[in-house]
Amino acid sequence: MVLVQPENQHVTKAFDLTGKVAIVTGKHFAMRTSEIKRVLTECRRIPRHRPRSLEGSGRSWGKCVAIIYNTSSTAAETASQIASENKITCRAYQANVTSKDEVTSTINKIKSDFGRLDIVIANSGIASSVPAEEYTIEEWRKIMDVNLDGAFWTAQAAANVFKEQGTGKGSIVFTASVSASLVNVPQKQAAYNASKAAVVQLAKCLSVEWVDICRVNCISPGFIATEILDHHPKEWREKWYDMIPAKRMAQAYELKGAYVFAASDASSYMTGADIIIDGGYVLP
Repeated sequence: MVLVQPENQHVTKAFDLTGKVAIVTGKHFAMRTSEIKRVLTECRRIPRHRPRSLEGSGRSWGKCVAIIYNTSSTAAETASQIASENKITCRAYQANVTSKDEVTSTINKIKSDFGRLDIVIANSGIASSVPAEEYTIEEWRKIMDVNLDGAFWTAQAAANVFKEQGTGKGSIVFTASVSASLVNVPQKQAAYNASKAAVVQLAKCLSVEWVDICRVNCISPGFIATEILDHHPKEWREKWYDMIPAKRMAQAYELKGAYVFAASDASSYMTGADIIIDGGYVLP
């Protein structure tokens, strides 16, 4: 089998995720997981009078959005809220993505609960700022366990489900980072940068190995204006603003189109790609 080719269809239909079952991992990172779930639940049939927009569009798509979280105390509440607002099924499942057994059994359970699986967004991630000469084994290993190993175990479990389903239509999307392409300053985060560069290369490798099973792509956001950044020193944030040609950070909703594109038939011939969304940050 080769990379699945969908039938020629209207572009609005190609973006439509009606009836798909999607999994999103992670509490929040780069783009908050709750926002990604809303991205998927908001991807509806696009009305003709707004052909270029995925916002404010017609009917709700979803069959199921499943959240895989590790330590969040609000995951079930968030799932309930999303289900109510979008009139879909949205459930929260607890699993540690660094455990191959846990994430595999959880993804298999989701497939069993909903009868199929179509989309997996591997969004779990952590970051730290540590001078490279001072990393402990534990600090280095923790970053790699979550950002790289966790991403792989998630993708592997999904690919095995897609292989069993036999349609070749699955889509895996990793949340990587612009940190895979440059060295951030002034923060010191060699482990994080290395882990995200590895994720981008991992996606390329898997996209070739699994070309007849599913598509595998990355989204690499730049700086996203979430409460996560508020914890960093003001002078850091001022430095970042100065280095971004767009002279602003993105709002989380500005990434939704990329996730929908990567998850849908609109990107049916795209696999192994890394979509950088950063206001030009990597360019100067």
